[in-house]
Amino acid sequence: MEWSSDGYVLAVGWTHGWAIFSLGGRCLASSFGVEDHIDGDRFQDAFMHAVENLFWAPGNFELVDLTPSGIEPDGQVFVLPFSKSAMTCQHSPDNTRYAFLQMDDRALVYRGAEQPDMSIINPESDVWQHIKIPQSYLATNWPIKYSALSSDGRLIAIAGRRGLVHYSSTSGRWKIFSNVVQEQAFTVKGGLLWFHHVLIAAVEISKSYQIRLYSRDMELSNQNVLHREVLMSPVIILSLVDNSLLVYTADNMLSHYLIIPTANTIKLHLCGSITFDGIITLPSAMRVLSWMIPNAQKRLGDPVDDLSVATVLMVVGGQLVLLRPRKSSTQEVNYNMQIFAECIEFCWIHLRGIGALENSLWGYDGQNKRVWLNALAIESSGSADEPSSVKESVSIPLDFYPLSVLMDKGIIIGAEHEAATRINLSFVMFRHATSSHLFLHHVLRYHLESGKAKEAVTLVKHYQHLVFFAHALETLLHTVVESESTVDSEDPSTSTSPESDVVVGCARKTEMTRWKRLFSIVGNPHALFETCLASKRLKTDLLVLHNLEQLDENNKDAVRLLNCAVKAQDWQLCRELLRFLHSIDDTGKALRHALSETSLVAQKGVVVP
Repeated sequence: MEWSSDGYVLAVGWTHGWAIFSLGGRCLASSFGVEDHIDGDRFQDAFMHAVENLFWAPGNFELVDLTPSGIEPDGQVFVLPFSKSAMTCQHSPDNTRYAFLQMDDRALVYRGAEQPDMSIINPESDVWQHIKIPQSYLATNWPIKYSALSSDGRLIAIAGRRGLVHYSSTSGRWKIFSNVVQEQAFTVKGGLLWFHHVLIAAVEISKSYQIRLYSRDMELSNQNVLHREVLMSPVIILSLVDNSLLVYTADNMLSHYLIIPTANTIKLHLCGSITFDGIITLPSAMRVLSWMIPNAQKRLGDPVDDLSVATVLMVVGGQLVLLRPRKSSTQEVNYNMQIFAECIEFCWIHLRGIGALENSLWGYDGQNKRVWLNALAIESSGSADEPSSVKESVSIPLDFYPLSVLMDKGIIIGAEHEAATRINLSFVMFRHATSSHLFLHHVLRYHLESGKAKEAVTLVKHYQHLVFFAHALETLLHTVVESESTVDSEDPSTSTSPESDVVVGCARKTEMTRWKRLFSIVGNPHALFETCLASKRLKTDLLVLHNLEQLDENNKDAVRLLNCAVKAQDWQLCRELLRFLHSIDDTGKALRHALSETSLVAQKGVVVP
């Protein structure tokens, strides 16, 4: 067994294979499932059968496997390339806003959110932008240690063993140090962040520590550094919240800097510092850091006082922790600590934007996406002495590894490993597949079961324009019906789209034994049939026909629907109707009668047996 140097994944090799596990126990890749698709005499990737020893190469982008001597070919060494989330080295809000992967020689940025809605949920869509890192930089500074993405996803910064480079997807150009001596003089240690077009870098140079500010619009050189802030200890993590820069250092101190643009440059102003002694015992265990400031303090308060009133969110050693401030009688700031969950690998926050999701906290524990709605609402928290108790709202099981939450699309984006083999090939092919999962119906069900119909309607109003919105409602209804739960009578679907379409669409996924209960939501199937026919919702009518207990002898309803489908030239619907008529009468009499009552034979040249 071998942990990666960043502690995020564990590689395990055994007599008959290998596997990679995340911190929370998710199996990310393995050698299982290839035995039935290979030619044992021709297959040469011996590491798929057994591993004697393994270790991670520098940067954790490659796993080196040694096969045992008893397997032919004898005692070979294999190097398996991996991509990893940029959050493993720089967990910032911008790196979590987009799915952002780092490979040994390139960065991969998810661009599906900029494409039509259907491209997001189509696993075959080309949604990744591959950005090659300049070979001139990699040649002397491999491996890559830090990657950072700007809030609009257009600017990328990369830092290796020494120096740094940055890229603009607008111009398609990299900027590198023209002076190699200047590049090799410092190393990024603590992280990279983008503040608009300004790159913030925590660096170590000649055993001293600095925060440097570089402009994307200027060439990289020591002469073009916009600002230098000297620190006493190395930086563990940087975090950016609006125009506040949070710097957590190895001496267990959290410092707050205000980013101040001036007429000619931009600089950092130190507002204050606070120690976490007694709260955090191992500073290097800090993975995530952010904070929330009360609105009154933002509007009217002095930034110097922000640290004393801020609610701090962090992930320390896998614990998702919220620190709520309270002042003692001596005006010293103490904290009430609330631990939301253990074994959290990554977290996402949504403070503003989508009303029903504002102030929500999202965490991933290796198995489920866990959601705490309104967990970060600091304005209406409990008393000053007791922290408000926030319970988990939703737990979403996932069969892939999440990389990003597209809040405005109602989708969780992630990736999963795929291994493909062929009988005629001597090797195995690896690829990562993009996966997605709708979270809308999970959150909606929570609101409905909690009696919060108003919040449910507010939530769906934001998403009703999406092409897969009806599918989300169908999934919600199907889940409720299958679990034998009850649905609140004030169903939000009545306010957003024709409820009959949702119910009938759900019928496609539900056993016929449950249809009676399902159609009780929209009333008598005969009345529904007439309503849908009048409103030209022909495909809905087809499903209603399936639910009717019996048709009359001449199948008049089916013939009426078939005539409407012919007039609308919806040939796919015509085909499904004919198939339906054949299924209810094996003799073919119903089918022949329907064709004789329509002009379909003349238009399409159908031969009636």
